[in-house]
Amino acid sequence: MGNRRVVIDPITRIEGHLRIEVEVDENNVVQKAYSSSTLWRGIELILKGRDPRDAGLMAQRICGVCTYSHYKAGVEAVENALGVEAPYNARLVRSLLNESLYMHDHVVHFYHLHGLDWVDVVSALSADPAKASKLAFKYSDSPIATGTDELTAVQKRVKEFVDKGQLGPFANAYWGNGTYKFSPEQNLIALSHYLKALEVQRVAAQMFAIFGAKQPHPQSLVVGGVTCVRDILSPTRLAQWKEKYKIVKDFIDRAYQADIIMAAEAYGTEETVLGGVGVKNFLAADAFMLNRTENLFQSGYIKNGDLSQVYDIDDMKIEEDVTHAWYKGTTPLQPYDGVTDPEYTGFIDGDTVNGEAKIIDETQKYSWVKAPRYDGEAMEVGPLSCLLVNYARGNKKVQNEVGAFLKRTGLPVGALFTTLGRTAARMLQTKLISDNAIITFNSLVENIKSDDSTYTKFEINPDKEYTGRFIGEVPRGTLSHWVRIKNGLIENYQAVVPTTWNAGPMDGNGTIGPYEASLVGLKLEDPAKPLEVLRVIHSFDPCMSCSVHVMDMKGVELSEFKVTPMSSGAAC
Repeated sequence: MGNRRVVIDPITRIEGHLRIEVEVDENNVVQKAYSSSTLWRGIELILKGRDPRDAGLMAQRICGVCTYSHYKAGVEAVENALGVEAPYNARLVRSLLNESLYMHDHVVHFYHLHGLDWVDVVSALSADPAKASKLAFKYSDSPIATGTDELTAVQKRVKEFVDKGQLGPFANAYWGNGTYKFSPEQNLIALSHYLKALEVQRVAAQMFAIFGAKQPHPQSLVVGGVTCVRDILSPTRLAQWKEKYKIVKDFIDRAYQADIIMAAEAYGTEETVLGGVGVKNFLAADAFMLNRTENLFQSGYIKNGDLSQVYDIDDMKIEEDVTHAWYKGTTPLQPYDGVTDPEYTGFIDGDTVNGEAKIIDETQKYSWVKAPRYDGEAMEVGPLSCLLVNYARGNKKVQNEVGAFLKRTGLPVGALFTTLGRTAARMLQTKLISDNAIITFNSLVENIKSDDSTYTKFEINPDKEYTGRFIGEVPRGTLSHWVRIKNGLIENYQAVVPTTWNAGPMDGNGTIGPYEASLVGLKLEDPAKPLEVLRVIHSFDPCMSCSVHVMDMKGVELSEFKVTPMSSGAAC
């Protein structure tokens, strides 16, 4: 019997539209995997001909989740091109915003997007709340939302959903899959934290909005600095940030960290989460200004999982390949010269485990995502990459946090190179950020006592051509924006986003990317209910969106919009 194809479309509990296809053999082991983003992002084209001072505001519309990430990248790419350095206060505020974003984003990812790959909600209904309450102290000295009465109330609340024949937000999952490993009591603890996280993520969003003006689409960054001057100089606003920070950090310490330790114990022998790292090249950028001399994380890349050597990044070795992406061309291009010229070729008819359907033709183009490469090689980016690069760099904060986690769980360093390790790395990164964000905050408070500058003046010479880029860390990994300015306007703009690095299709040399490589070798309990695939893919925290386009499979034009050019007036 030949390989059988499993199609998951769409992958849910992610941002955007992602299709995964795998071919399994007679033992249900994945032999080949294909990753396809099925909607197009055209923001780079919209940016052409625009005032570069508006790049950040427009680029943040790339996504509805990663708004600040693209906003900051757009602003700082233009600053880099113009040779502008924002004042110290402004750079600290930008770092505080990024730290607030991470504390929001990673909590949402684990509990509301990825957590249900580990937590069997139905199983929690049979738990003993008193036993679960006592068990919670095994994973935290001071657990949160795990009192017997609170767990009983959580259980009753979810049971009411089930008795009505509907699971509400927990519907349409693969409950009962044999690879779920939490006991009923462990499931109940995590379920309670799922509900508590809904409250905490709101507080985290408020924390971000104090300096960002809005969440999810902030307004307080401009080329040259920030506009939230009154917030920075207001003791009340500073106190509000600190109060909300304490609430979110408390949840990270007492719930998020405890649940990952619990998962490490329960899943430490589950084969389907002990693989899942098919590309062992990892790349990360500098991030999180703590003070004038120290960043929390440093940049670099490692190859073949070798933690004994870290290499410095050479920007010009980054290229994007479109051989199997729905764009014209086959020659890899450096982003300054990148071209986004769509060429959609669609799907073909084929057989799947669920019958005949449209499937990917892997010999042709099959995704709207390009395939980034560094020096010709595929790279994984994200929290795991950040921790591995900094662990190898000798970053003491990272080494101490990772070392403490491995000691607590009894896992070897090699366990980091797994799906379980990728999920744990996101928590560890959140813990490091929440522990150190207060340093950034205190640096700001101390500096504004003698320096209230927030903006650096600049000019754009229309007779001069500029090129600049931003390369930094955002919640899903390394993000870069590249801009070329000519005649005072944006001539070319390219965004190489974290999910592009991870989700890209095969390149012209036949090299596959991290998503596809991480699925090969995975054994499925039931190809009709591929929970194991979701667990691997969700561990990357896909963010495909970056698109507001609607596509008809028959090519019918659905609607037409006219965008009025923005004023060429000052952006601030």
